[in-house]
Amino acid sequence: SHTLQATDASWVAGRPPATGACAAKTRYRQQDAACTVAQAEGRDFALAFPEAQWAVTPGQSAVLYDGDVCLGGGVITAAGTDAGTV
Repeated sequence: SHTLQATDASWVAGRPPATGACAAKTRYRQQDAACTVAQAEGRDFALAFPEAQWAVTPGQSAVLYDGDVCLGGGVITAAGTDAGTV
């Protein structure tokens, strides 16, 4: 999947990160994957990945990082295969 949407987010800073580059994990023990926060509002967010990600699955968690710093995360509600759509 090149995109995902998530909800029920919990943000370490108490607010969503600004749109832009970060990294994310969609599987436990997965390497951080470069992505862009395409939209983050309240407890919902959308990510876009330049490289397709394996097995992005609704119900799993997506956790965002800025380097070694955890920004927060939420529950994946949808995944997309089109690199141009979030």
